[in-house]
Amino acid sequence: MKDGIHPNYYQATVTCNCGNTFVTGSTKKEIHVEVCSKCHSFYTGQQKATAARGRIDKFNRKYGIASK
Repeated sequence: MKDGIHPNYYQATVTCNCGNTFVTGSTKKEIHVEVCSKCHSFYTGQQKATAARGRIDKFNRKYGIASK
């Protein structure tokens, strides 16, 4: 590599709004994010349950099935 043309590479600390932190490599020393794998609905499994409930409710309304 040529000297002086590449940015410095750091061990960056990533901080999420939920309070989770982890270390990764980056050209920045600190990174702040809004969502991470600890709080995102896809990784926590809440997304599947919400989507399934919506489909079940739609089916029940379509065929007139009363929910308990």
